[in-house]
Parts: sequence; C-alpha cells; structure tokens
Amino acid sequence: MSNPRTAALSEAGVSIWLDDLSRELIDSGRLAQLVEESGVVGVTTNPTIFAAAIGSGRGYREALASCAERGLDAEAAAIELSCRDVADACDVLAEVHRASGGRDGRVSLEVSPALAHDAAATVAQARELWARVDRPNAMIKIPATEAGLEAITEVIAAGISVNVTLVFGLSRYRQVVSAYLTGLERARAAGLDLSRIHSVASVFVSRLDALIDPQLAQIGDEDALALRGRTGLANARLANEVAEQGFASERARLLIAAGANPQRPLWASTGTKDPELPDTLYVSGLVVAGSVNTMPPATLAAFADHGEVDGDTVSAEYRESDQVLNALDGLGIDYAESVARLEAEGLEKFLASWTALLDSVSEALGAAR
Repeated sequence: MSNPRTAALSEAGVSIWLDDLSRELIDSGRLAQLVEESGVVGVTTNPTIFAAAIGSGRGYREALASCAERGLDAEAAAIELSCRDVADACDVLAEVHRASGGRDGRVSLEVSPALAHDAAATVAQARELWARVDRPNAMIKIPATEAGLEAITEVIAAGISVNVTLVFGLSRYRQVVSAYLTGLERARAAGLDLSRIHSVASVFVSRLDALIDPQLAQIGDEDALALRGRTGLANARLANEVAEQGFASERARLLIAAGANPQRPLWASTGTKDPELPDTLYVSGLVVAGSVNTMPPATLAAFADHGEVDGDTVSAEYRESDQVLNALDGLGIDYAESVARLEAEGLEKFLASWTALLDSVSEALGAAR
C-alpha cells in the first residue's frame, strides 16, 4: 500500500471499502489500482450507484445489446448487468479475500428495495443473486426493516453472507445482531461451516446529522449549536458498543467457539453533506479495530490526501455519546422518531433510484432493439 494515510487507517484495524462500482471502474483497472495503492479491501453497491453507472451507458453498450437480443425486460437486464459487475469485482478482490481468511475482499449486491417489506420475496431474491454472482466473496445486502430482520435470519441460515443495510437506530441494531445470531444457530443446526459465513451491519452516519443539524440551527441557542455535527458520530460510536456487548454475550461466545465470525459494524454514508464540516469527519472520528468504513470516491480521495488517524476515536467516547443523545432529547428532538424517519426515507431514495435504473435500462433496450 503506497498511501501512508490509508495505510495508517488499515493498521488501526479499519477495513477500507469503496462505496462505488461501475463497469468502467473495473475495466479501466482503477479498482485494482485502489486495492494496490489505497488499501481498498471491499466494495459496496446500492441501487443509486447502479442507476448512475448503468444509466451513464459507459461500458454497458454490448451487454445491453445482448440483453435486448435475448428479449430480457428491464429488471432482468438490470439484474444481469449488476451481477456481472459484482462478480468481476469479486475476482479483482479474490486475493484480498484469500489473504484475509474471508474477512475482506467482499463485494455487496443489494436485493430490490421494492421487496423491503416482503421477507419471503427478499429471501428468494437473495438466494438468486448469490447463485448468479457465484463468488464466495460476495455479500447480499438486505435492509434492516421488520421484514428484513426475518429475511436476514433465513439467508444467514442458508450459509449466505449478508450486509445488513439502512441501520440507523440503536434498538434496531440490537435486533440486527439477534437476527444474525439466530441465523448462525440455524446454520449450525443444519451442519453448515460457520466460518464461511460473514456479515456486516451498515450503520448510516452522515444522514443523521443532515436531519438533526437544521433543527439545532433553528433552535439556535448556544447549547443547540454546540451539538451540530456530533449526532452521527455519537450514534455510530454507541452502535459499536452495541456490537461489543452483543458479541460478548454467552450466546455469541458459543457460536464463535464453533467457528462463527462476529458481525462487524460498517460505517456507511461517510461523505459529509455539510460543507462546513471536515470532509474526513466520519472517517477520522470512527477509528476502531474490527470495523469497516465504506467511503464514496471523494471521501476516500480526501482521506488519502489529508486524513488523520489519532488512535481509537470510538471506544473511549461511549458515555460522552450518551450525553449527546440525551442533550438532543432535552432540546425536544425525538431520537426514535428521527431514526424511523431516516429508515423510511432511505428506502424511498433507493426505490426511486431503482425505478430510475429500470427506466434507463428500458430506454437502452428499446434503442438496442
């Protein structure tokens, strides 16, 4: 690894994943370059990323023509193209996967957001995507809705590695940990090799500040303004405490003794949305061993240029983080209502992106025909 700043982050125990994927990124060799030079050891995708990549048309013309020739509809074509990209990215990261014992080298592919409230359909599509990508270092992304929790358990029980996405609240995160452990218990009962099952839980960070900070500015007093830019970090740090507690339980210890892997917290939505905040805030502020930080390209470039690692910035901050959330409550900002709103809005945004992707693929198929 040639970049000293990302090297320091990796040495602190943070796995650097890239929150971006496209055919151009793979074919140009840029993804392989980021692995070699910037310490990228994983990739995450979502409907918004594929809408931008496939919608641009760059690198997809021949594949879209093939889909049109075979009479595929827009959804079937979008799934085929995204599975191909994920499989090829898995191949780029195959050596990372081998060298890390399966911990990293992962590429995530999300089930359709239209299925977020249908557990059975989510499980069925997760199985389909896993089989179509057909790479041991893939991960299937499932949102942490009520129905998603049920699906997570079933998919883990089937031996499929899962990236749990759209985690906002701490209560929901505790449910995610329990769903993962239940899945592992069922996998063990079925005689599966637990060591081959991996999972991360994607805790979204910046969106919390983007929701809360305008409310603090509206309140406008000194106490409120002092909390700006602090909610996302506080919530993520307490999520790390939830993970520590969950995987120190007797239930988890029995599974780990049988070969299971703890589910790692993954810091998602780590690009700052407020230009007044440091552009590496959600990287330098969330340094803790055993975590993953998935960064959009701009955030990764910023950290490689001027990011700083100053030891563990999470484990000693739990009680101060409690104080931040308590202070919000004292100002009349409802935490539970806020995280529920963010989950709903997150699903709406991904569904809008999925719809936009299908529209652009449909148009491209029509042109190819």
